[in-house]
Amino acid sequence: MTSAKGFTLLEIMIAVAIVSILAAIAYPSYADYMQRARLAEARSQLMDARAKLEQYYQDNRQYTNADGAGFPCNSTVLNANMRHFAYTCALTASTYTVTATGNSGQGVAGFVFTINQNGVRATTGVPSGWSNPGTCWVMRKDGSC
Repeated sequence: MTSAKGFTLLEIMIAVAIVSILAAIAYPSYADYMQRARLAEARSQLMDARAKLEQYYQDNRQYTNADGAGFPCNSTVLNANMRHFAYTCALTASTYTVTATGNSGQGVAGFVFTINQNGVRATTGVPSGWSNPGTCWVMRKDGSC
């Protein structure tokens, strides 16, 4: 008598079921992780813009005209090489607000972060399912910063 070698259909079906269950658990966690990673772009760019605006203020004693060509709040300079967020500035002589708005096709739609001349960070928009403390840049669904 010869013995058969290989797997039975039942064994293969059980293995596929186990892999499917593991994938169903892992994928949402991975998607959340990727979304939080994309939020890092906004934090980095807003802090960079703040540092450049403060340097501009030290040189010029006002924020007005910081949106001129080549200056920190120029939309071309501010949005160069940015994928996930669009950045804008609102300037007066003594104040500014830099805003990062999530791009809809990049998995960060609904997020809006701001920083001003006093260093006050705020989350003014989050997608549904996220808690918004408002007084910091939210980084997790539970509203923690």
